[in-house]
Amino acid sequence: MIPAVAVSALLLLSSPVVPAAATTATVDVARKHQRIDGFGFSEAFGRAEIMHGSQGLSAPKQREILDLLLSRTSGAGMSVLRLGIGSTAANSIQPADPGGPTATPRYVWDRDDESQVWLAQQAKAYGVNRFYANAWSAPGYMKTNGDEANGGSLCGLSGASCASGDWRRAYANYLVQYAKFYAQEGIRITDIGFTNEPDYTATYSSMRFTPAQAVEFTKVLGPIATGLKVACCDSFGWDQQAAYSKAIEADATARRIVATHAGHTYASPITGPLPTSRHTWMSEWSPNGTTWNENWDDGSGYDGFTIANAVHTALTTGNANGYVYWYGASVGATRGLIQMDGDGYHVSKRLWALANYSRFIRPDATRVGATTSNGALRLSAFRNADGSLAVVALNTGASASSVSYALRNSGISTGSATPYLTSATGSTTAQSPVRVASGTFTATVPARALITYRITP
Repeated sequence: MIPAVAVSALLLLSSPVVPAAATTATVDVARKHQRIDGFGFSEAFGRAEIMHGSQGLSAPKQREILDLLLSRTSGAGMSVLRLGIGSTAANSIQPADPGGPTATPRYVWDRDDESQVWLAQQAKAYGVNRFYANAWSAPGYMKTNGDEANGGSLCGLSGASCASGDWRRAYANYLVQYAKFYAQEGIRITDIGFTNEPDYTATYSSMRFTPAQAVEFTKVLGPIATGLKVACCDSFGWDQQAAYSKAIEADATARRIVATHAGHTYASPITGPLPTSRHTWMSEWSPNGTTWNENWDDGSGYDGFTIANAVHTALTTGNANGYVYWYGASVGATRGLIQMDGDGYHVSKRLWALANYSRFIRPDATRVGATTSNGALRLSAFRNADGSLAVVALNTGASASSVSYALRNSGISTGSATPYLTSATGSTTAQSPVRVASGTFTATVPARALITYRITP
């Protein structure tokens, strides 16, 4: 008689071994989604001055940081620079009241703008041609509270009357003049924003607009800002921006004028597209955190993995055309991508998480269909104007995943897919190319890692 244990062992040996289901992924170039405007950052509130001013970093360190942010071969290859239009007495292009809204303007221009002119010129040399000039507030003398900070509204808007008069047109001219000054320095401002977080009162530069007031001012600015793409409204949260977008869409004139609907994700995250057919940007965000963090995946909520997830969500759930991070380089316990420290600096994995998108998904790329059988794999794909494909795979699972990719309607039957890895050990680091044959290739995505495949014929 065979012991029961032996019988169980025999049955186990004779039973077929069922392998784990292989992960498959399909990239279908015929399924077209949104066009991409670019990825960017800001150095507003004097951050460019910290980098370049008289007390700034040495020239070699400046160049190293610029390479990290802007180089398409060794850095993030950012393609959008967001500029802050100053409103304080120290940084405004019209620091003093000229004598009322109809008085002849008294503009001043120092050709520096807290080193933002230098930064814009440097960015242009790297190939950046998308410059978004954004105002946090009008100068205080144009506002109901007489202060460029602490909220208040623009005099002349509905419900915002002032003894000094109606400053709406003067403010519109002020914004356009800022763009003209940059043109004198060889920088063409492409996008103009008249408000930042109009639904939030900050102790620093801030100004309130209701959705109806934003529509009202849009119709003042539009005819003056010829040649500029008007953006609105950089709301404090994505859900909150929806209210501004709905108001704009409901007005035929405003709908025609506003080229870009921009929202932040501090007050609420992205859970779907904004209610507009126009281009949309996630135009500012950095995660909460009270200490400097360089880690890739530590569960803190402000590591690199968090940023990779946020960018993926913006592109695939929000159908965003652009993604603009907050600070590129800052100081102290910053949530920026780089921390400047004396004449040195530290680099966060947040930079490389963004680089896996920004370096390889270029302006005018189109997001295309990307599906996978693996629920832990967050997949997106993009066709660049040069014909190359960028396939981005973020493995949120605890184990590595071997993935078989099928490229449909791509025109690429043979070629190579070069993986770029960001993880605890990689920083957009090139791996050995993978051969593409018959429109397919197979590669492994390590656990809790981000890989971008640049695929060329």
